Amino acid sequence: MYLLGLGLVLLGLKYLEIGPVAAWDWWVVLLPFGLAVLWWVWADTTGYTKKKAMEREDARRKARIDRNQEALGTQPKKNRR
Repeated sequence: MYLLGLGLVLLGLKYLEIGPVAAWDWWVVLLPFGLAVLWWVWADTTGYTKKKAMEREDARRKARIDRNQEALGTQPKKNRR
């Protein structure tokens, strides 16, 4: 996502001819978009995306279980210091 944002900023600077970016070649300005595509391909083929999604889901599930157990009184309450 950072590469996509960087690419958009560089594209805007090149299009509006602002600063030193105006003198850069187009391939340099468009390079972050290519790197973002490579990142997404790598993340999807290696399972990185799915692993992160499963970690978020497990954390939400654990928080929900802990919250429900505390509400039912089956788990000791946390110290409030």
